[in-house]
Amino acid sequence: MKILIRATNWVGDAIMALPALRAVRKRFPDAEIAIVARPYVADIYRDQRIGDQLIAYDPNGSHAGFSGRERLAAELRAKKFNVALLLQNAFDAAWLAWRAKIPERIGYARDGRSFLLTKAVPLPQPGEIPPHEKYYYLELVRRAGWVDSVQDETFIGLNVSKEKRQSAEEFLCRSGVRKVALRIAIGAGASYGSAKCWPPSRFAEVANRLRSEADADVILFGTAAEASVSTAIAVEMRTPPVDLTGRTAIADLPALLSQCHFFIGNDSGAMHVAAAVGLPVVAVFGPTDPFGTEPVTPRCSIVQQKPYCSPCFLRRCPTDHRCMTAITADMVEEAARPWLSSIQVQRA
Repeated sequence: MKILIRATNWVGDAIMALPALRAVRKRFPDAEIAIVARPYVADIYRDQRIGDQLIAYDPNGSHAGFSGRERLAAELRAKKFNVALLLQNAFDAAWLAWRAKIPERIGYARDGRSFLLTKAVPLPQPGEIPPHEKYYYLELVRRAGWVDSVQDETFIGLNVSKEKRQSAEEFLCRSGVRKVALRIAIGAGASYGSAKCWPPSRFAEVANRLRSEADADVILFGTAAEASVSTAIAVEMRTPPVDLTGRTAIADLPALLSQCHFFIGNDSGAMHVAAAVGLPVVAVFGPTDPFGTEPVTPRCSIVQQKPYCSPCFLRRCPTDHRCMTAITADMVEEAARPWLSSIQVQRA
């Protein structure tokens, strides 16, 4: 049996979908499973032992435009898959599976794509399943008839090889991170939009306090597009941080974060990666809902203030960003202290 799985497009969603992917692998241990994913999601799934093949789908590069999608559809058609499971919600996912002539096409009945599916699964209604996004993907697998029941998971982990951990450690040390120091990772950006971002000055304030008290190294992570955010943090820090913004790829993030001790950040893909490699996490939430997208780990503290307009799920705040500006450095520091104390005891 040959199964094609269309992965989600965001890094955080990709991690929250891991229980569903692992359930498919368990249900069909001998199947040939291929995962079609954006290149950065494919990088996250590498080494996770859930698929036999990762197929990068790059609509901004080699698969741009109608001709690029047709070329990918032809490549998939040649592989003669028996069934496609569409974790991504978009019409495009169903269209691609249809053009690839995959005989069985399973996905949620949404985005006007039901006529392209052979099994259009009804969307869960409010209250039918728990609100966290991991259940949304697991329920699709259950309604497809591939599992009998949905099992709860209190931790979604990412596998990081010993070799990649060692390489990450060497890179961090070359970048100025001390071998014996407590390492605090900060992810102050969010690809979704600026509404998710706590002010850089507040990150700097917390980082200054924790760095001073714990003699920690502060490491800034982010994409090149988030360089201005990291710069704004760095200029307000009394001791320069190790700024890796724009210097690493998403593929490197699991290994690099696995060599840190603690993470502070916004609701973002980096937050989910940090949690999945086992770090204690303090997550700052504003316009989004932690009941739906908090990291799946027991080692997490959520800091949130909820004005009347939250959660709005907007990419950019149309008013005064009060959901984020109401969160003080004191609140985040208070959430961080218990985790840092436990790490210091473990390292003593």
